[in-house]
Amino acid sequence: MTQDKTLDSSQGNTRRQLLQASAAGLGAGLLAGLPVLAAAAPTFAVPDEARPQTRVWMGWPASAGIWGSSLLRKVQDDIARLARTIAKYEPVTLLASGTTNANAARTRIGATNYPVTILSNIPVDDCWLRDTGPVFRVNGAGGLDCIGLNFNGWGNQQTWRRDGYVAERIAAQLGLQITHADIVGEGGGVIYDGDGTLIANESCWVNGNRNPGVTRADIEAELLHLYGASKMIWCPGIKGQDITDDHIDATAQFVGPGRLVIHNPPANDTGIWAQDARKVRSILSAATDARGRRFNITLLNQPTRGRLSGPDALLTYINYLVVNQAVITVNFGDTITDSDTFAKLSALYPGRTVEMINMDSLYTGGGGIHCVTQQQPVV
Repeated sequence: MTQDKTLDSSQGNTRRQLLQASAAGLGAGLLAGLPVLAAAAPTFAVPDEARPQTRVWMGWPASAGIWGSSLLRKVQDDIARLARTIAKYEPVTLLASGTTNANAARTRIGATNYPVTILSNIPVDDCWLRDTGPVFRVNGAGGLDCIGLNFNGWGNQQTWRRDGYVAERIAAQLGLQITHADIVGEGGGVIYDGDGTLIANESCWVNGNRNPGVTRADIEAELLHLYGASKMIWCPGIKGQDITDDHIDATAQFVGPGRLVIHNPPANDTGIWAQDARKVRSILSAATDARGRRFNITLLNQPTRGRLSGPDALLTYINYLVVNQAVITVNFGDTITDSDTFAKLSALYPGRTVEMINMDSLYTGGGGIHCVTQQQPVV
């Protein structure tokens, strides 16, 4: 499948276009004998996910071709449950393809504390707003814009004709400037502390299905520029074992600058995913962030006696969402690890309620709470 979208330059600029425009403007100023120095505009950067939020963006899954007819309705139940839970703490805006799907989503979600606004004018192929939606940035001076990472179905591994437009259509809905990256990737493929540090797996970025012929150094430079960061930490990751090519947000997450949670598999698990988690832990235990800090790491133990099993199940607590006054994560029915995770997250996020909800169908399909949400920060 080839990408069928043409990026509208009126919606924003790539880094290369901005540099070209700046150079052209500088030359014109010199030729005209006019001053070329001006006050620097505030720099945009992606903030910490725990920053106060305006809303959370979600999408309504409606494709039996993607999920299968028997699992689809169960996944929709999970998405509705998650939307209701988030809406206990802040507004939700959910994208549904057309009036029929919008009405179905509205009925399934039901009454909520904060509003759940359902938009039928931004169609989606699936529900993975972390990857398809825009990544929001702030500039510390009341400014908000966003970046688009040119979603291509995780390297053409799933249909993405509608999802490829989601980021720019949300930007247009909000009246925001969007900068389209010079690379292809997904929001779940990089984690950030809002203080200069990014962490990612090479497997989903330095990959011919997204960025053929592009070097790691070039990808790193572009991500640092787009996110307003100064240091990148790379982990190897795993190619070809799941549709994302191993997104880092299932294995590690920032609690805040200098603080991480990392997935901890059972000691007797020698499988490929367990080895990957241990490699991430080893690399990050030895690393320092953009400010020179060693990381304070908390381990969240993998459930071993829960309700889920199977090669595609996402058996990690790491893929949680922080919202205003709450942390929303999954329960697996393993009383030991559910209780341990609850206690650890409560300590890591004092003053926030820890909500643990049943998301069995979504996690059976290989995705999690963080994967299907995208927070919009307050400015």
